[in-house]
Amino acid sequence: MTTVEHTMETDTAEVASVEAIRTLFPALQRMHEGYPVAYFDGPGGTQVPRPVVNAMDDYLFHHNANTHWRYPTSEETDALIARSRETLATFVNGRADEISFGQNMTTITFHVARALGRQWGKGDEIVVTELDHHGNVAPWREMAKDRGMTIRMVKMDLETGKTDWNDLEAAITPRTKLLAIGAASNALGTITDVAAAAKLARAVGALVYVDAVHYAPHVLTDVRALDCDFLACSAYKFYGPHIGVLWAKRDLVESLDVPRLEPAPQESPERLETGTQNHEAIVGAAAAVTFLASLAAGQREPLVRKALQLTYGALHARGTALLRKLWESLGEIEGLRLYGPPPGTPRTPTLSFTLREFTTDQVAETLAERGVFVSNGDFYAATIVDRYGLAPQGLVRVGCSCYTTELEVDRLIEGVRALRAR
Repeated sequence: MTTVEHTMETDTAEVASVEAIRTLFPALQRMHEGYPVAYFDGPGGTQVPRPVVNAMDDYLFHHNANTHWRYPTSEETDALIARSRETLATFVNGRADEISFGQNMTTITFHVARALGRQWGKGDEIVVTELDHHGNVAPWREMAKDRGMTIRMVKMDLETGKTDWNDLEAAITPRTKLLAIGAASNALGTITDVAAAAKLARAVGALVYVDAVHYAPHVLTDVRALDCDFLACSAYKFYGPHIGVLWAKRDLVESLDVPRLEPAPQESPERLETGTQNHEAIVGAAAAVTFLASLAAGQREPLVRKALQLTYGALHARGTALLRKLWESLGEIEGLRLYGPPPGTPRTPTLSFTLREFTTDQVAETLAERGVFVSNGDFYAATIVDRYGLAPQGLVRVGCSCYTTELEVDRLIEGVRALRAR
């Protein structure tokens, strides 16, 4: 576990300072047009710290092999994958035999949807929401089309940027087989009360599939508290490599008619994994969790969950302060419209905006000239953009990560002000 300088950030623990954290990210040394790069594109994928890359490097150079054979590097690979499952299980408060890996959240969800659809048919219903990334919408639509099922789409409230709860309650009926819901919006930053939504689904005997891709980097995930059956996230959103992670209840996985090769393992979690996996990325995903735990001083195994709680508490406080400054300062700029719930409500440190008379491409390109990198478009949350009438240009999205500084926030604000002054 990497040791870094720490500074007091909470009443309960010492957590690494932003300055100490930044020393672990080589990407932050990049210059563009004479400016140090400020990465506000974390909601689309964070930068990666040295400990994560070192773990992947070590695997590829010293342990690289395929699995389940009787020679050292294969056995070492088996052990590393098993350890990674344990680490990711701790991350979501599940069990190691409930953690499987895949190319990304979207691919995993298509695979699970195909398996679940084999037991459902005409008259059965699936509930999805307008607030969701289409990775948690399209797989269910495709499956419903194949099986003759009905999709019910829950509306979002345009004023608040939240799910319309009355519409959600009305959409869930005795015919509902599954509720597919996002824990946090990657476009607006909205955090949804998944546990309350799951309670509605449980009342009619429906399963719950949670997209935690934008949630997991900002809120320490607890699948037991959320009371879900499946939860998918992506390591590259929390400082890891490009790989998807799925937590799923073991008994449920082993009951599914999963598309699979006959000789492949029948048991959970490997039952859900097709072909040879990306071993180095699996190792890197676990290293990303270990990196986050290492930011809390004095916390070591087996107290990783406690360390993660301390880290997430401190990062949440920092992110909330940065978000508030962004929200209040950007909100003062003439012609700029903010989208999503305001500070002080359940949300992540991610916000989106538009600037009158400028396309989102123009805003992103102009900020990039100042070394400020933001993303723009629909971020595959296309229904949100459609509901606001912003297609095809979409939104400008700004996200704060563990390495974001107040100075970088100031640079972004000044960049938008300068563009408005034109």
